[in-house]
Amino acid sequence: MDGLAFSVAADGAVGEAVTAPQRTLKAAIGCVGVGLHTGQRVSLSFQPAPVDHGIVFRRVDLGIDIPARFDRVVDTRLCTILEHDRARVGTVEHVMAALAGCGIDNAVVELDGPEPPIFDGSAAQLVFLLDCAGTVVQDAPRPVIEILRPVRVSDGNGFAELRPEPTGFEMALSIDFTAAAIGRQALALHLTPQSFRHELARARTFALAEEIDQLRASGLAQGGSLDNAVVVDQERVLNPAGLRVPDEFVRHKLLDAVGDLALAGAPLRGRFTAHRSGHTLNNRLLRALFADRAAWREVEPAPLAIAAE
Repeated sequence: MDGLAFSVAADGAVGEAVTAPQRTLKAAIGCVGVGLHTGQRVSLSFQPAPVDHGIVFRRVDLGIDIPARFDRVVDTRLCTILEHDRARVGTVEHVMAALAGCGIDNAVVELDGPEPPIFDGSAAQLVFLLDCAGTVVQDAPRPVIEILRPVRVSDGNGFAELRPEPTGFEMALSIDFTAAAIGRQALALHLTPQSFRHELARARTFALAEEIDQLRASGLAQGGSLDNAVVVDQERVLNPAGLRVPDEFVRHKLLDAVGDLALAGAPLRGRFTAHRSGHTLNNRLLRALFADRAAWREVEPAPLAIAAE
């Protein structure tokens, strides 16, 4: 089964004694927007999927399905890019975060281009779409990947690690930027659908003003603007409306981590801690985890004790 999910009951409560059911969409729903890096107009739709299907991106323009898995990641430069049969889909982290945040285990994400719409640079509008589609409880329990011993990757002053944690999925992340408008920020939370919606979903992606020309010269950020990203020039935030919350930057980094870790292939039970991490370290962390067979186990789910909706 693909994608990060939460070890929660139907009412959102976390606990060892209750096995959560798998969920999919009640109905299909679609949208149109512009990709952040390609600048291309793209149509996207979320489709229901059966039990144990996981999350799959479908390039309808190419007729190719791309599983949403960590081992399909081929590029992590400013976004997470998946590839299968030479077909790619980039900037998948916000979509994956929204699906995980809404507790959706099984879905097909159809799109007619190489990148989902960026919308306002957060996951809020994706969550809105998924809420409009609704969810359905499926007649199968969620398996869980339990972290058994620490796994850590690092790059210079940055690191990311997973450690055992029996109560669910804990996250803690810190950032440190020379730009005064960002500076040092840190946030820790117990990840649930509720905390994702309230604490992370509205946090927007951000960029440094001095890097934008270089990004565009490299073929990136072609669709970027103040409508879909927070732009920082040293001590100033250039967006006229400013920030949504003072620590929006670290919240977005955590949102990205939720999306990147959603490529684990099953729900995670553990503690994620990181400093100055990004898409590259997040993916390296999953690769290191699954390369060490003694660091994790798949907990066989107990039969469901709740009726399907």
